[in-house]
Amino acid sequence: MSLPSPEEYLKEKIAALQDYSILAGTAVADIFTRPHYLADIYTQMDSIGVGSLPIIVLTGFFTGCVLALQSETALQEFGAVSMTGSLVALSMVKELGPVLTGLMVSGRNAAGMASELGSMKVTEQLDAMRALGTDPIRKLVTPRLIATVFMLFFLTVIADFAGIMGGALVSVTILGLNANSYLHKSYNGLVHGDVVQGLVKPLFSGFIIATVGCYCGMKTTGGTQGVGRATTQAVVVSSVFIIIVDLLVTRAMIGIFGS
Repeated sequence: MSLPSPEEYLKEKIAALQDYSILAGTAVADIFTRPHYLADIYTQMDSIGVGSLPIIVLTGFFTGCVLALQSETALQEFGAVSMTGSLVALSMVKELGPVLTGLMVSGRNAAGMASELGSMKVTEQLDAMRALGTDPIRKLVTPRLIATVFMLFFLTVIADFAGIMGGALVSVTILGLNANSYLHKSYNGLVHGDVVQGLVKPLFSGFIIATVGCYCGMKTTGGTQGVGRATTQAVVVSSVFIIIVDLLVTRAMIGIFGS
């Protein structure tokens, strides 16, 4: 297999970015015009939100447990083990909760969207929808975009809560801290800017997961092997984008609210 020249490779990537931007922009524009496929939106909410709930709770809970254990080792040197609750709450709400939730949902749902839409693409179902007068972006992409952004927000809140409770369990049973003191430190350790920062990130992550997953699926070529490649590409690209956007949003929020 011959390697493409740098110029051809660059043109290909720019064209892909253009196609992705058009698809994402069209999906967002379709939110504000009719028709709205409410049944599809509710179905996707159930699949993305309720379906992802067990893995999100487990991930958040055990992340909080690990944070509490690791924090105790570091804080003990300064005689500040009582601040474990504050550290766990800050870490979960500002960073780990949103990012881990986005990555878990990306691995589960971006892959699902890419495989589902990719299968429809290679079996020419998308062409059949266009022939019948149905816009595939309005019918398939926009409901997934709305459902992912909406449900990821609440999944992040659940992950934050599960992480703080996991830290509480470890702090009380292993570290010997008082439960009321832990929860008090957790609550007082958070300020308005921390909560806003943690709740803005899932909005961007949800947009990335839905648009990248649908784009990779709708651009699938090469039959069933192409579906596998599209699924892998959707997970990798969306995960990388989530981490990059997390950095940008964190920097912006620090500029707005301060450190």
